[in-house]
Amino acid sequence: MAYCKVEICGVNTSKLKTLKEKEKMELLTKVKLGDVSARDKLVNGNLRLVLSVIQRFVNRGENLDDLFQIGCIGLIKAIDNFDMSQPVRFSTYAVPMIQGEIRRYLRDFSSIRVSRSLKDIAYKAMQVKERLTNEKLKDPTIEEIAKEMNMEKQKVVLALEAIVDPVSLYEPVYSDGGDTIYVMDQIGDKNTDESWLGEIVLKQAIRGLNVREKAILDLRFFQGKTQVEVANEIGISQAQVSRLEKGALTKIKEQI
Repeated sequence: MAYCKVEICGVNTSKLKTLKEKEKMELLTKVKLGDVSARDKLVNGNLRLVLSVIQRFVNRGENLDDLFQIGCIGLIKAIDNFDMSQPVRFSTYAVPMIQGEIRRYLRDFSSIRVSRSLKDIAYKAMQVKERLTNEKLKDPTIEEIAKEMNMEKQKVVLALEAIVDPVSLYEPVYSDGGDTIYVMDQIGDKNTDESWLGEIVLKQAIRGLNVREKAILDLRFFQGKTQVEVANEIGISQAQVSRLEKGALTKIKEQI
């Protein structure tokens, strides 16, 4: 991915260094032994990763310098907490950590007023989620988070939804490289004849998929799992999940 020459926090983003996975692991080994210079090299060698993550937040009107600095905090936390005994690439672990740090920052400075009690529940739920993710190497379900907090599922969901950032109607929700579907395309009067017929056509299109394609779409879009989680659950690679998912969506699009 090419980056234009942009100065963020005094850093020329076009000249950011990229480390190979082997170099990252070598530096991580030194970091665990207390090598401060290795830690600095690892941070500097992953700034492009931080930059790639903040691209997802550029349409929110936030200052990019602020987001970049917050993202770097998430990167440092990922470096400090990464478990080298686990079979996970550093970038796979670091990206959610960087995203989480940025989202926490955006929630804290949100213009929408949420009660203190709901915020406390939501933040506790996020902490529990982060801990369970680190322990199990996958995102926990709402049920698991609620059980860990000894709280009703509905209350946890309400608290988390209360601090979710507003979504632009023009935010893309799906693109196959051609036509893009935006949030506003998904909103409308559900009782119209057009929406009713559309739902029937969609169900018919889904029936035409094979068992594996149906399972992947169910896990991805109805259960909210990532492609990596789906791959682990059904026993294939993430690349295969991506290919099958795209193929299934293409079939549905052709039917509709």
